[in-house]
Amino acid sequence: MLKKYFEPGSLFANKSYRYLWISTVLTIVAMTAFPIALAISVLDAGGSATVLGLILGVRIVAGVLFAPIGGVWADRLPRRTVLIAADGFRAVIGSVVIFVQPESISFWILGAIIFLMGVSDAFGGPAVGAIMPSILPDHLLPAGNVLRGIATKGATIAGPGIAGVLIVSFGTHATYIATSCFFLLGAAMLFLVSEKRDKSDLREPEKFLHEVKEGLRVVWYYKWIAAMIVMATFQLLTVVAVENVLLPVITKRDFGTAAVYATAAALFSAGGMISAIISIKLKTKKPGTVAVVAWGLFILAPLALAFPNSRELIYLAYFLAGFSVGPWEAFWFTTVQREVPAEYQARVFSIDYMGTVGLLPLGMALAGPMSAWLGEQPLLIGISIFHLAVCAAVLFVPGVKEMKSGLPPYTPKLNNSSLGEQE
Repeated sequence: MLKKYFEPGSLFANKSYRYLWISTVLTIVAMTAFPIALAISVLDAGGSATVLGLILGVRIVAGVLFAPIGGVWADRLPRRTVLIAADGFRAVIGSVVIFVQPESISFWILGAIIFLMGVSDAFGGPAVGAIMPSILPDHLLPAGNVLRGIATKGATIAGPGIAGVLIVSFGTHATYIATSCFFLLGAAMLFLVSEKRDKSDLREPEKFLHEVKEGLRVVWYYKWIAAMIVMATFQLLTVVAVENVLLPVITKRDFGTAAVYATAAALFSAGGMISAIISIKLKTKKPGTVAVVAWGLFILAPLALAFPNSRELIYLAYFLAGFSVGPWEAFWFTTVQREVPAEYQARVFSIDYMGTVGLLPLGMALAGPMSAWLGEQPLLIGISIFHLAVCAAVLFVPGVKEMKSGLPPYTPKLNNSSLGEQE
């Protein structure tokens, strides 16, 4: 089955994609292993759970705040250069902890390190999403995006496990050294990537704030992109945030073990990987309809938590709920890469990240008080209904079903004309 991906003209026969894929695995392993070691350092220094939560949370805050800036620079510069700089910066910042004793480390230093990690995420994320059309032919984009997404999921699962083994065997300092090495290896792989980007895409820089606003105009120009970002923003704020918080709470309380939580999370990832692979071969004229309808399956997760009658039911529900994310891996990145002109793609992906992830920490912070006020079961049923309602509503936005606007490629002149017509 995998042999076809290595045949001449296939995905992994493309040297640049192959090295980008390997770099992605190395970088994600390091990104997910680093917080585990950091958590041990915080606890060794006498930090509380509140301190730990605040320190880890600033990474998301930094990523959201700097996402528009990262998007602008990833559109101005070669994306490979931005990715190399991001990985190299992570390696340097992460290595600072190596030279400090855990028991004497300042929480402010740890907070600053994790904040800077978040800043690098804001540059690397938009760049890796926008670089794909520069290294792959159009017909390989769906498979390329899906397999990169699968690599990301697999590395996200493997990273904490690798960190745990290293910490137990060699300590936190060795783990920090290992994560820095992973970042450096990831950057080294990128030097072997050949980015074929048209010179017309590398424009003379304009005023920075103007370029940020231009990214917002691009998103608004393609109404289906704006609608899907808004949909995901509210669903992550309310539905996903509550599910993420209550899954470990309910399963640990009702079944007396953390194994149910870990198994459910793993099965969700497995379902996502399977559905992503299936979606590679799926030919449809309405990818948006398929993606949104599949995304509706996510309600199986909160509904299983609302009625936690058995661990087997939770396992089945989470495995099936995982199928909700696969079509997004296949269709979202590919359609944005095809629809949006190359010189704006990094800004669009940065706005996507800022919009969808930005409010997730707020939702997670409110999940506890909301469940105490409304009760766990009513809250979980309520967010399930809300999730389906939003999915249904977004399908009425023109272009969402096809993930295509039918408009000519965006240019500032066209945008001004369309605004004039609207007025």
